[in-house]
Amino acid sequence: MTVASKWRQHIEEWQGSGLSQVEYCLQQRINARTFAARLCDYRKRPAVEPVALVPVQIEQPEPASVATPAAAAMVLTDAHGYRLEISSSVSAGWVAELLRCLA
Repeated sequence: MTVASKWRQHIEEWQGSGLSQVEYCLQQRINARTFAARLCDYRKRPAVEPVALVPVQIEQPEPASVATPAAAAMVLTDAHGYRLEISSSVSAGWVAELLRCLA
C-alpha cells in the first residue's frame, strides 16, 4: 500500500513540527490512529527509489583553433539535450564517482 501524498505531507510536516503525534493530530484535526497507521505504511516504503539508467552520448569535442586548458575532454549529453562538459584535468575517479551518484 502506498502512502497518499496527503498523508506523506502530514507526516513530513509532523516530523518538522517538534510536536508529538497526538499533539500534531489534535492541531490538524485528524484521527491519531489513522495517522499512526499511515506513518507505519510510510516507514515500510522503500527508502530509495529504484535505480534507472539514463542513456548518454559521449562526443569528442571539435578541435579548437587554439588549444586552451579549459577545453572539454569529454561531453556527456542526455536524451533531453542537457550537456556536461568535462575538462581533461578532471580525474577519472571523480567522473566515476559522479556517475555513481547520478545513477
